[in-house]
Amino acid sequence: MILEIRGKAKISCDLKRHLSPRTVGTIMRSLPLEGHAHLLGKSILYFESNIDSGIERSRTEFKKGDVAFLPSAGSLCFFLNDAVFAKAMTLIGKLSENIDALKDVKSGDVLCIYEDTA
Repeated sequence: MILEIRGKAKISCDLKRHLSPRTVGTIMRSLPLEGHAHLLGKSILYFESNIDSGIERSRTEFKKGDVAFLPSAGSLCFFLNDAVFAKAMTLIGKLSENIDALKDVKSGDVLCIYEDTA
């Protein structure tokens, strides 16, 4: 999987079905996904999608590089730093390289996640 910051960077992203089988399956069938970037504090970068999936194996603590799904907003969330979040989310994967490229993202940048076909 690739998380692309349109015009800026591409980051390798692994969605892990064993973490949340139903949620990851729904996301994989919905690819490609894209939306405008939003920042939540200094730790979370996210974009909203039209994915409708409930919470699965919920948690509130995340590590830098984690990828999570926030069901209340249908948002894909990317963690820039270790964080404890007030709302429970579903852990769905991990960014595997170039994570610091996310620190250059500005609100309104276009994020796109898609399967790497190369």
